[in-house]
This record gives sequence, structure tokens and C-alpha cells, in this order.
Amino acid sequence: MPGMAMRDQGEMTDMGPSMAAMAGHMYMTPLRPKQPGDQEKAKTVVAEAKAAMERYKDYRKALLDGYVIANPKLKQPQYHFMNQANTPAKPTALLYRRTPMLEYKLEGVMYTANPDASEDELNQRIPLSIARWHRHTNVCFAPEDRINDYQAAHPKFGMFGSINTQEACTAERGTFNASLFTWMLHIFPYETDFKDVFSMNDDVAHVH
Repeated sequence: MPGMAMRDQGEMTDMGPSMAAMAGHMYMTPLRPKQPGDQEKAKTVVAEAKAAMERYKDYRKALLDGYVIANPKLKQPQYHFMNQANTPAKPTALLYRRTPMLEYKLEGVMYTANPDASEDELNQRIPLSIARWHRHTNVCFAPEDRINDYQAAHPKFGMFGSINTQEACTAERGTFNASLFTWMLHIFPYETDFKDVFSMNDDVAHVH
């Protein structure tokens, strides 16, 4: 994965298996050297995210405000409540974890940026010395007669598939997408250690 070799273990926690399984289809912005003011700017963003989340500790209010649960019937370590109508200043997704009582417990937010945004523009929004934006790339979707491949132990197609080039996708009659969705960034403001606030591990709980 481009940028992965530049990861600084002192700044970022390890990726969880869910994110790591998509490594062939994901680009992450490399960590930049820290600049004066970066830490303070990041703390301001986290405080704003935490304030925006306050209303949605009750997940029913998120549904009332137009958020929609992505794949609600699929068992997931983390559930995205999506609202594509939100502006860049508001969370595009609220990140919840199911509890033993089958309720949703809020643990974070996902912000998005314009898919054409440069890394310098992303850095202006949230310093890239602290946070890493990611986007999904090089995904081959299966032809209609091979959609069962998505559920295979070692799929060729989709976000977890082995195909990540146009040539290989065409050879398998798939539909290739060089880039999917947009720039994304997860923030977990309730983490007690600041380096975990921008964790790339969605498989562990980020609520305490």
C-alpha cells in the first residue's frame, strides 16, 4: 500500500484486520513531519467532533436527523450511520458499536473531503503529521454471474479481492474502478490517549 512503509508506530496504532484486509485497495496519506501548531489544530478538530457527536449518543436522534445505517443486517465490528447530505464541516458518518443489549453505542465520526482534494488541502483541514486520510482504490466488481465470489474464502472481486489492476479485472470480465468514494478520516474523541483518537483500527472498541 502506498504510504504504508512510512507509518510511524509512535504516532499511529496498528491497523485492525478489517482495514488490513483491504490493503490492496486502499491508499493512506503518508505521515508528514510535525509543524508548529499541528497538535493544537488537531485538538481543536477533535473537540469540534466531540461536540457534534453529543446529540447522537442516542442513536435514534441520528435516524431522525437523516442518518441511515449502512448494511444493518450484516454483523460488523463497527456500524456506519451515513448522511451524504452533510457538508464537509459535519460528519458524513457516525460510528457506532453494538452492545450486548443490541443497542448502538456511539464511539466516533467519519469526515469526508472532496475526492479531488490534494494532500496539501487535506493537511490544511487536519494536519497530516497527526492524522491519515484514506481512500479506496483499484476495486474490481464481479460480473453478475460471479457475485458469489464476494463470499469466497479468497475472493478475486471486491474490496477484499485479489484483483487490483485494470488488466486483471478485464480478463475476469469484471468492472474496474480506479477510485471509489472519497477521502475519509475516522476520529474517536472518547479515546484517552490522543494517538488513539485517529486510530486505523475499527475492530476494537473506542468507547470507555
